[in-house]
This record gives sequence, structure tokens and C-alpha cells, in this order.
Amino acid sequence: MEKLGKRVSYQKAGQQVQIQFEKGTAFVNVLTDRIMNVFLPLETKDHRSKAIEGDKEVPTEFQVAEAEGALVISTSNVVVKVYDDFFVDFYDKNGKLLCADSRDGRVFQSQISERFIEFLKAEGHEVPDATDFDYPVQVIKKIQGDESFYGLGDKTGFLNKRHYEYENWNSDIPQAHTDSYKALYKSIPFLITLRNDCVYGLFFDNTYKSYVNLGKENEGYLYYGADAGNLDYYFIAGETMPEIVEGYTYLTGRTPLPQLWTLGYQQSRWGYECAGDIRDIAEHYRDLKIPCDTIHFDIDYMDGYRVFTWDDKAFGKPGAIIDEIGKQGFKVVTIIDPGVKLDPGYSKYDEGIENHYFATTPEGEVYVNAVWPGDAVYPDYGKPETRAWWADNQKFLLDLGVRGVWNDMNEPASFRGELPEDVVFTDEDRPINHAKMHNVYGHLMSKATYEGLKKYDGKRPFVITRACYAGTQKYSTVWTGDNQSLWSHLQMAVPQLCNLGLSGLAFAGTDVGGFGADCTPELLCRWVQVGCFSPLFRNHSSKGSTYQEPWRFDKQTIDINRKFVELRYRLLPYLYDLFRECEKTGLPIIRPLVLHYEKDEEVKNLNTEFLFGEHILVAPVLEQGATKKMVYLPEGTWYDFETGKEYAGGQYYLVDAPLDVCPMFVKAGSVIPTYDVVQYVGEKPYDTLKLLTYPGKGSYVHYQDNGEDFKYQDGEYALYEFHNENGVLTAAMSHAGYRPYKKITSTNVVTNETTEVVVAK
Repeated sequence: MEKLGKRVSYQKAGQQVQIQFEKGTAFVNVLTDRIMNVFLPLETKDHRSKAIEGDKEVPTEFQVAEAEGALVISTSNVVVKVYDDFFVDFYDKNGKLLCADSRDGRVFQSQISERFIEFLKAEGHEVPDATDFDYPVQVIKKIQGDESFYGLGDKTGFLNKRHYEYENWNSDIPQAHTDSYKALYKSIPFLITLRNDCVYGLFFDNTYKSYVNLGKENEGYLYYGADAGNLDYYFIAGETMPEIVEGYTYLTGRTPLPQLWTLGYQQSRWGYECAGDIRDIAEHYRDLKIPCDTIHFDIDYMDGYRVFTWDDKAFGKPGAIIDEIGKQGFKVVTIIDPGVKLDPGYSKYDEGIENHYFATTPEGEVYVNAVWPGDAVYPDYGKPETRAWWADNQKFLLDLGVRGVWNDMNEPASFRGELPEDVVFTDEDRPINHAKMHNVYGHLMSKATYEGLKKYDGKRPFVITRACYAGTQKYSTVWTGDNQSLWSHLQMAVPQLCNLGLSGLAFAGTDVGGFGADCTPELLCRWVQVGCFSPLFRNHSSKGSTYQEPWRFDKQTIDINRKFVELRYRLLPYLYDLFRECEKTGLPIIRPLVLHYEKDEEVKNLNTEFLFGEHILVAPVLEQGATKKMVYLPEGTWYDFETGKEYAGGQYYLVDAPLDVCPMFVKAGSVIPTYDVVQYVGEKPYDTLKLLTYPGKGSYVHYQDNGEDFKYQDGEYALYEFHNENGVLTAAMSHAGYRPYKKITSTNVVTNETTEVVVAK
């Protein structure tokens, strides 16, 4: 990226500082006392962010002054120093350097001789070109030496991203994902940097293909580069990692409170090809008494894979099977892909052609590629009219009885090669190309889907998406895409879900059992023990692979799956409380231990455990054949979830973990709300709240509402405050906007004594 030369002058306008250089103008925008935006308009003069909606600027006092060759911009918490060539450094209020630009540029460190490089190229290997590797948009930040890096969404690899390199380019990859994969389905260019004495966040808001290298190229720096667009990034300051997550989700939005049933167990498969298959799944779950709320319909329910249609021959009268299993308590989620079949006479194609809703070639012809229906065209979701049309089409699904919509293939995927970068889309009111639209295509599809469901259903929309961008959490839950029935993919699920949560995407899950390849009974049993705590809890598999519903194996597999699905339903009120906290603070449901214990060196690279909220620590078995688990417990006192056995924190324990056990530990002083097990949400009213209390001192706030609509935003909810003094519980209702429980009990897990709780009004 070309340097700007010496600083010439500056102007302060509101909370924006405009800085003139010899070769251009740059900006530093003060959004809050902790969030600063660095902006260099290389392509457009405005941000036009897809991730950030609304005005995030908060009235903030700050000073601008010249000092020691720099322009110094200071709030009460952050000091920004801007130098010649638009080098930008960040300090805390006490003058400690947090984040600094490298002045030396990129230095390619290669141990490979020129002669050997030629051999590598001849064999088809990709070899970096050390002479020409700067990007048109680029920022290089110094690595001080002790950094750990977290975030970046659903990237492969381990929790700490130090020494990894990645690309942000939403990609449909059916092959088994390994650490070497630089891109998957989502582009979340948000990074949390943790050092021994500080922590901060960086969000690079650019939708073009971009690149992140975290000390792999050179130990002395990290870099972010993009193929085009503006240099547009946000520095987020805070004292702790939770404050960084809170700041980032303040910018890009937070996961809204979901309907309660969406937190139940869900069953799916690409391969339920008729109404009889669906009926069989429903009957098995009810006969075996394995709780289940949702059955997903994959692409076979459509007529020739035409979106917003129904296959009468295989699935019967439109909506009839949905109504039938609905009487058993099942809710239905249907898949929808963006590709619209090129089929004159098919209403959705004709409507799109007539109203210019589809992407075009540079010559103005409708662009055609191929997906499941064959020749297909692509809705231009960047056009408001197209989003409104897509939103209105959700009514077709709702009228069938559908309760949620699953957006797939929206990278966008295509069968005849990737869409060329010059395919023409729209950015609200102006044309743009596919190179800029690609990473936000799934985001905008999800936004349109969410708005349609909200408009025609009135309930909290349930949208699932495979591809997304930063900020999609406002509209959709996500899953990690086409994983495989491999132990390595189960192992990768933990850091993936943790980093998705840190990246704002709190409502996330993996395909339990694995989507591709063949699951084994042991793998399914261990995977359901991770899925039990995943916000999205869905068993999903691929046509052609082994069926992996629990009864496809043996009685032990059925019993273990039932045990952990029932545990999920017991913990629903705790999980729902976590979602309420997430809506308020942005903190995720599944959390790496480092989020709350960032000073503990043992947890910075801990990939095999996670926190379920702040109170429950889960240490699943992730290796084939293992019946014991090495567990690290951080500072404090912990208790076994089931037995109440006490453990001192700050050390490792080898615990027994036979196939039907997932080690779980609860923080001292915790109060864990539970419900009685039901076969589905809505089977019976939740009239009784059962609290599990653990020795120690602590407090807990429990939230309750109708679990369906938006009335809670008008005060129709209840808040209970519980205070635990070494197992003795006191309770009060701090907000009484919803019907109270008929009964609340408290069980001391150590003594196994149960008492009734009296709630003070």
C-alpha cells in the first residue's frame, strides 16, 4: 500500500479528526472512549459498513494535540498517536503501548533456495513471491512477543491463532477440513490480542478477500491485507477480554434472545426423501423417549429443488406432514438455497426476471451458474427491493407451518466454478462486483430471511446460515458447515465454537456426529456430549453416509444419547439465562477458559475444555477409546456437577470418564436453575424451577418470559435474584412482569438436601 508521506495539517469536526498528508487524507473517528476507527478512503469516501448498522458514536470528550512528532488524540481511556505515512499507535491512559504499526514493512523470511523454489513450482506447489507480496490495502502491526490471538470466526486449527495464516473468503469446501485450510464458510475479520499485561481488539471492516497472518510470516509482526476497498479498522480497548467482546458486539450487534424451543434438540439429515421418512424419525424419538423439538427438511422437500415450492409426490399435500408431526410437538425447519432455478414459467424465476432481482454479467445479461436445481440465477440481496421480495417469500414457508429457515449454499456456492469477480451486484443504491459482495452475500440473505419471518410470524425469527460476515449474529444462528465424522473434527469443534463465540456469533453449533463420512457409536456418544452444551444442538448427516440417529446403533448408544439430551432439557433455564446475558453484553454461551482466566498461562492454549457460561466447566472426552480425562481447573473451588465432590482449582486432575460420562464441574457458590425433563418445549408448562446450589458464596439472576415473541421488550418478563451463602439460599423477584413459578426448590448438591424457596416480593 502506498505511503501517504508527511503530515501537513489536521481538522477536528465533531468526533472526527481529518488528517492531511502529502499524498492523501486519512481519518481517526472517536466512537466511544474505548473504540477508535482508523479510516483511509482508498476506494470510497464513506464506510457503507454491512457489519455495523446505525450510529455507534457516543458523545465523548477527547483532546487533539501535537507532541513529539505525532498528532495525539486522547480520550479518558485511549491515546492514539498518528505519525507521518499514517502510522498509527495506540496506548492506554497511563501511557503503556498497546498496539503499534510496524515501520519496516513486511520482510519475507524464506529458508528455501531459489533453485528449490523452481522445483516446488514445477510440482505445482504454491510458493510465496518474496519480491511482490504487499496488498493494495494493508496494515502491519508489531508483535511484542507474548501475544496470544483469538477470534476470526470458524477458522480451522486450535484456539490460539498465533503462527496461523488465514484468508477471509467464504468457501464451500466439502473435503475434510484440516489446520491447513485458510478459509471456510465465514469471514469474521475480528481479532482479540491478549498480552500478559493488556488486551485489545481489532476489527477490519472490509468485505473484499482479505488475509490475516499472525506471526507465521515473521515473528515480529502480524498483518492484515485486502485485495481492494478502504483501510477501515476499529481499535477496541478494555481492561479484560469480556470488555473487548462487549465492545465488538456493541459495534456489530448482539445475538437476540431466541425462542425457547430453538434451544432444544434438533434432528436433520440430507436424505429424508419423503413424508414417510419424516414420520419414522418423529415416531422413533417419541417411542424411545429421547426429547426432540425440531426436524429439519433438507433439499428433497422441494419440487425439483426450486426454492419456495413443495414436492407433493414425495411429501404429500403441502404442509400436511408438518401439521401431523406438529401434533407430536415437533417444529419444522426447512432449508432454502439462494440459487433460483432458471425455468421460465416458474413463478420465482419469472418474478425475479421481471423486477431485475438477479445478479448480471458486466454486459447486463442475467448471470447463470449451476447448483442443485441445475442452471440457476442468483438473487441480488444487496438491492433493497430484492431483500423485500425474498422476505415476502418466507410467508410461503410459514403458511405451510414451518417454524424456522435454514439458509445453505450461500457463500454463494456454485457447481460450475466460482462466480467471476466481475459479476454485477448492488450495494443498496449503486452497482458493485462479486469481489466485494461475496463475503456478505450470506449475511444479506440472512437479513432478508430474518425480516420476512419477523414480519409474517411475529415471533422471534429462527434463521440458520452457513455463510456470513461480521454482524450476522443480529439475524441468524450459524453452524460450522460440512464437517466429517472424524475424531479430529470433534476435537476441532471446541476451539471453533469458542472462537465463534468470541467473534460475536454466540448461537453456534456443529453437526453432531459429523455431516460427511460414517459415524461410529463411540464417536456419536462423545459428540453428543459436546453438542449438549452447544447453543445449536443438531444431529445432521449426509446422504450416502451411515445414518446416525441414535437408534441406528445399539442400546448403549440410545441410552447415552438420551442421557445427554435430557441433560440439555434440564439445563434449558440456565441456557436461556445465558442468551439473555448475551443479548445484553455480547458474552457467548460456550466460552474458552481464557475469557475469564486470562492471567492463567495454563488456559491460553487450552483446546479440550470450555466454560458453559461462567459457572459450569465442561471437559469432554475427545479421543477415541479414552475412558479417563486430564482436566485443568482454574483458580477457586470447584464441585463435580453430579456428585458434589470438591476440587481445589489451579491444578490438573485425572478423572474417570467412561463412555457415558462427560466430566463437568461447577464453580463454588453457583446456583444452577433446572427444569424437569420434557419431550419437547411446550409439552407442559414450566411451573417448577429446581435450583442446584453448591457450597460457597455467590449470586445468580434468573430470567423468565413466554419464550416466543417480543413482549419481553415491553416488560413482560420476570427476574429472580438468588443469593447463596454456603448452600443457604435467599430469593427475591426484582421484576414481576410475567407469571411466577408455582414452586421453586433448592437442592444442595453436596448434602442432597432439598428445600422449598420462598421468594420475597
